[in-house]
Amino acid sequence: MSAREPPVPVAEHDDKHRLTAIEGLAALSLDALSSVAYGPEAIVVVLVAAGTVGLEYTLPVTVAIVVLLTVLVVSYRQVIAAFPSGGGAYAVAKRHLGRRPSLVAAASLIVDYVLNAAVGVSAGVAALTSAFPELYGARVWLCLAVLALITGVNMWGVAEAARSFIIPTLLFIIAIGAVIIGGLVRSQPVVAPVQHLPQTVTAVSLLLLLRAFASGCSALTGVEAIANAVPQFRKPRARRAQHTEVWLGVLLGVMLLGLAILIKKFHVTPAPQETVLAQLTAASLGHNAAFYFVQLITTVLLALAANTSFGGLPVLASLLARDNFLPHLFFLRADRQVYRYGVSVLAVAAAALLVVARGNTQALVPLFAIGVFVGFTLSQAGMVRHWRLQGGRGWRGRAIINGVGAVLTTAALAIELISKFTEGAWLIVLVIPLLVLMFDRIHRIYDRIGQLLEIGKTPPPPQRMSSLVVVPVGGMSRLTAEGISAALSLGDEVIAVTVCYADPDDEAADAHFREQWQAWHPNVPLVTLYTQHRSLAPPIVNYLRQIEAEDRYHRLVVLIPEMQALHQWQRILHNQRGFVLDRAIQEGTANVVICRLRFRPNAWSGPAAAVTYPDAAAQPQGSGQRGAADDGG
Repeated sequence: MSAREPPVPVAEHDDKHRLTAIEGLAALSLDALSSVAYGPEAIVVVLVAAGTVGLEYTLPVTVAIVVLLTVLVVSYRQVIAAFPSGGGAYAVAKRHLGRRPSLVAAASLIVDYVLNAAVGVSAGVAALTSAFPELYGARVWLCLAVLALITGVNMWGVAEAARSFIIPTLLFIIAIGAVIIGGLVRSQPVVAPVQHLPQTVTAVSLLLLLRAFASGCSALTGVEAIANAVPQFRKPRARRAQHTEVWLGVLLGVMLLGLAILIKKFHVTPAPQETVLAQLTAASLGHNAAFYFVQLITTVLLALAANTSFGGLPVLASLLARDNFLPHLFFLRADRQVYRYGVSVLAVAAAALLVVARGNTQALVPLFAIGVFVGFTLSQAGMVRHWRLQGGRGWRGRAIINGVGAVLTTAALAIELISKFTEGAWLIVLVIPLLVLMFDRIHRIYDRIGQLLEIGKTPPPPQRMSSLVVVPVGGMSRLTAEGISAALSLGDEVIAVTVCYADPDDEAADAHFREQWQAWHPNVPLVTLYTQHRSLAPPIVNYLRQIEAEDRYHRLVVLIPEMQALHQWQRILHNQRGFVLDRAIQEGTANVVICRLRFRPNAWSGPAAAVTYPDAAAQPQGSGQRGAADDGG
């Protein structure tokens, strides 16, 4: 920047690393958009049990799902406007349904985000290994590699990650559009789909239709991600997020309806080694370069669909941390507006799922979409209450829309749980309450800390209190001198303590150390603690207990001088006595304040002019290793 250029305002600089509407569509909608690769197939898999008659209901079931999608989009537009700080179902439930429902919503969304990341990556790798079977044995490593790549891109920056996904997202939309348009203009399929119908044709029951509806609702996962991540958008944040939500609803609805029409038109049924989307592509475009392009871009989008979780979960975690339900470090943001702790935890959890499931998508699918429907239901119910409380013109109509949505999502959730309970859904029923208990536990801890610290209250005027600073030392060194100097600056009275073991060599070293101390003359008494056991902490802890029992000082401080390692790998070279003392004093005393004073040796560029070490050359071997402080030995 030249001297003539004005500095860029901080707010404008931060806004540059946030999302536009198009970037938001690429970063937060991949989960929902890519679900057209498996959502319509999930409907057909259920309806095919009734034969040809069952397939005739593919379009009506899809229409019902699109109606629910419309309700959800309208609802989440209102959620975005009412809760511009993000949080989606969590924020709605927190305000209108109470603390416990909001935590259930948050837990369910966290579970769904983790599952979405794992399912997206495994589905993308499954499509890749279908094209290249020789890679099947390395599918777990491939899953972890793809997950690491997505994590790295998100660590780079939210907007930067979104920009890298814009082109694949647009290509996928164009590809699905070409399949739909190509199929609609043809009277006969280019490649006839393989028929896999049951031998007996049964009547289509209401239960079968409901199961097909619930299975197809897996295409709606990700609709809530935009409302959860409103703070990630550029200003005006709410308006940009609303536009993105509408575009997601329009694109997803058109694609679902278009593919459902083609399924009915070409009588497509599930095949063991070919997806429904692949059959529709072949029927519409033929087995040519366009076919392989659609398959390739679908593979890419399925893998990148995990990015929806990386856009939504860190923001949700930051809101939970702000409300004291998660550790506060989740609220911290790095450069480029990245919640790195949320991104890291999501990556680790998704990686663990991929390893446990061995990269098998079908092992994860039974758990998928249940959590998000819990959030859908609570969000819809909360918005009904929101309209009742807010009132105003037309509130009843909006409340009815949300009420209908709540009924539909509750029905879908119930059917999902019943039909998938034995397939693994029981695990979600167990995990969500455990997460809620964890949130409660963390909140109670923060409440207790807040009460002890009296956060937000005006404290009484500060007072000077008498204090004693105890410095564990073990030998004459510059570290000892720095520790004593720091202690004299902190307290009214300073005592140095050293431990002497019942050993002739150690007793001789202690005598020599006392001679050095007297020659140095620091005007600080040196107390020797004798012990029969070669254990450093117990004698010091017992000495501190005696001082506490005398109750002569308002504040008792133990200052432990340590040398900080120049490099992380060098920490193993240090004796860790500071850590041992810290832990023992915490466990063995009541009100002792511990100060571990770490000195950086590279800051000591020259000899200490004010400190001399008498007879240092004559110091007995090993005496520098006796004391309590971490002297680098």
